[in-house]
Amino acid sequence: MEGPAGHDCNWRVMSRRKVDPTWFDEEAEDQECEVREFSVLAEHEGLRLDHFLVQQLPERSRSLLQDWIEAGRVLLGGRPGKASSKLKPPQEVLVEIPQLEPAEPQAEDIPLEIVFEDSHLLVLNKQRGLVVHPAVSNLSGTLVNALLAHCHDLSGIRGVEKPGIVHRLDKDTSGLMVVAKNDAAHLGLTHQFQQRLVSKHYQAVVHGCPQPSRGRVDQPIGRHPVDRIRMAVNPRGKTAITDYEVAQACGDYSLVDVQIHTGRTHQIRVHLTWLGFPIVGDPLYGRRSHPFDIHGQALHCSRLGFRHPVEHTPLEFAADPPGDMQAILAAMRRG
Repeated sequence: MEGPAGHDCNWRVMSRRKVDPTWFDEEAEDQECEVREFSVLAEHEGLRLDHFLVQQLPERSRSLLQDWIEAGRVLLGGRPGKASSKLKPPQEVLVEIPQLEPAEPQAEDIPLEIVFEDSHLLVLNKQRGLVVHPAVSNLSGTLVNALLAHCHDLSGIRGVEKPGIVHRLDKDTSGLMVVAKNDAAHLGLTHQFQQRLVSKHYQAVVHGCPQPSRGRVDQPIGRHPVDRIRMAVNPRGKTAITDYEVAQACGDYSLVDVQIHTGRTHQIRVHLTWLGFPIVGDPLYGRRSHPFDIHGQALHCSRLGFRHPVEHTPLEFAADPPGDMQAILAAMRRG
């Protein structure tokens, strides 16, 4: 079969799916991508994975392909590969190719709840229903569009006037986020997230009451083996560590405080579901039946702590959950 630009290779374009970007924080919104599969032949034996992909995808730069490998978008024999991984036939290489994002998001006057702001960064309490970054399915009405209208002192990221998104919350997850305004802040915050130096605490309303009432889930998370939209506890996945503690229990529902020590896609939602206590309102992992008026998962990032990336002072912020989630907690207290 002839591949891109007349290059001979054994590949096939698989169906378009919604696949979550895994290089951001664990609550990342879905993003469309194209999935391609390549067969490793005898002539490829011993070749580095990144060199192989350069041959198969000549329209892509080697540095971009290495970024995809590092981000976990490339599976070699069903497992995340490394750029230096040596190929052995008859392995299969699976590559998730994200859709291009709009080059120039437009500023839009969208209300934001700003918790803290200076010339280097801002912290906001994101509302449920707000997508973080423009993508093919959301070209406007996103947090980035709102930030472009709000921030009048962006020095930009890598020479482009835009806010620096260093982590994401899912569209229907509310709560605290930090955003960089310049390269120095972006670099410093990214380092803290990568080194797991950022303190992230969440509140979640779940079905049932976890037992024991506090504990740790240390289970790897990867793609669901069948449904590629979902994540799952997967022995071939990446390390994921979640601490939880029941803060309020009332019959069929509980409020759970959660701290995450890693940043896997949908980490809290997957781990609580794995325990048998899915989050109320979760359209992907939850149960359809519940008596509450809420659209999307009852999950809120309530506390966020880190060091200022330029001034190096410790910062910690707190935010109450949104009104619909507070109504659930009030109903739970009434029994």
